[in-house]
Amino acid sequence: VKGGPIAAVKNGDIITFDIPKRRLDVKLSQREITARLKKVKRPTPRYTSGVMGKYARHVSSASEGAVTS
Repeated sequence: VKGGPIAAVKNGDIITFDIPKRRLDVKLSQREITARLKKVKRPTPRYTSGVMGKYARHVSSASEGAVTS
């Protein structure tokens, strides 16, 4: 979990999709996004040992090919 701007989105926020421009925007000020991101708590890892723990530590995200480092 990298905590990008999508982590600031909450239920009820207005999201705009612009398919031709390939954009997704949320109706929030940069100040509000920054404030919300400061409050985000990262989840604790579910697996810290064993095969799944090793996998979680060494495999990249799906968007990066899910390859081992």
